[in-house]
Amino acid sequence: MDISKILKPEAVRVLGSMTSKKRLFQELGEVAASAYGLPAAVAIDGLQERESLGPTGVGHGIALPHARLEGLDRIVGLFFRLEKPMDFDSVDRQPVDLIFTLFAPKDSGVEHLKALALISRTMRDQQVCAKLRANQAPATIYAILTESRPQAAA
Repeated sequence: MDISKILKPEAVRVLGSMTSKKRLFQELGEVAASAYGLPAAVAIDGLQERESLGPTGVGHGIALPHARLEGLDRIVGLFFRLEKPMDFDSVDRQPVDLIFTLFAPKDSGVEHLKALALISRTMRDQQVCAKLRANQAPATIYAILTESRPQAAA
């Protein structure tokens, strides 16, 4: 599995700022609808439901919100870079500016976990994050995210 299989170029955005998680999830839902044809309300509800179990801010300015949805036939992703980091209740209490979101079919099980592990590995790479933060163009950010990297255990 590689990121180019789950992330479309049109699902990458650079945004100025977000005022709340609720507003961020609304924006993610709208992009999921336009890029993948997901019903925005279903995407938003899925993200909010998962977030209610515990925050998906994993530290170092990174959040990995994700949800399993009915009616989805494959794993899809979205990536947002925020110019102004926002509070995300992250484990390290640091604001978040890099947000990689995954939507997976309700019954995806292992594939969902593999996709999360791939995204987590990618986002733990400090060089990748530095490049993402240094670029404004969604096409460049997409290229950084999808460039092939050596596979390692999660």
